[in-house]
Amino acid sequence: MDAALLETVERETGPDPRWTVLWLHGLGADGHDFAPIVPELVRHDWPALRFVFPHAPQRAVTINGGMRMRAWYDIANVDFARRADEAGITESVAQVQALIDREAARGIPASRLVLAGFSQGGAVALAAGLRRTQALAGLVALSTYLPMHDRAAALVTPQALSQPVFMAHGLQDPVVPFGAGEYSAGLLKSLGFAVDWHRYPMPHSVCAEEVCDLGDWLSRRFAAG
Repeated sequence: MDAALLETVERETGPDPRWTVLWLHGLGADGHDFAPIVPELVRHDWPALRFVFPHAPQRAVTINGGMRMRAWYDIANVDFARRADEAGITESVAQVQALIDREAARGIPASRLVLAGFSQGGAVALAAGLRRTQALAGLVALSTYLPMHDRAAALVTPQALSQPVFMAHGLQDPVVPFGAGEYSAGLLKSLGFAVDWHRYPMPHSVCAEEVCDLGDWLSRRFAAG
């Protein structure tokens, strides 16, 4: 398993962390991209956390002229129904699982791990969450969509439905249209997920109000755990 593990950036908020937040970056970024959010997000009354920010593999991305960059999957089509490369999604879900297994080996079970992602990373987080046979503490999907949504009902497991979901999107997002995120949130709700849905007057980014709302949501997860 060790050979298959992605390289990661890690931040711990205290000694002997009891929870993990595994956070997947967006297309063309890397694990350093969201590391600066830790001091903005973390609250003094939270338990000690380990933030794990993996680097996606380098791969050719079709819509970017075949340029190689860090990506969780190829994007060959602008149509969101066919946008995600299924083989790439499957590979990335397996890589996420390897990191979840490593956290379990380090003493943090799935029930105390939150899987988060932005844009492409958020799509992988939702795809992984849909297939879980052991529920995570929660799923966070920012400025993103549910890939292969037409097969979601067939892919979802009974165990997955117990995972609370935080989804947020910018109303002026030019990369992942707001409607794609809104549709995905509605679909997850129709499947039986408890989805906390937020929208903000921003582009394809993260805003201070969103960080505050996410902090409130995480506080409830830690209190329940």
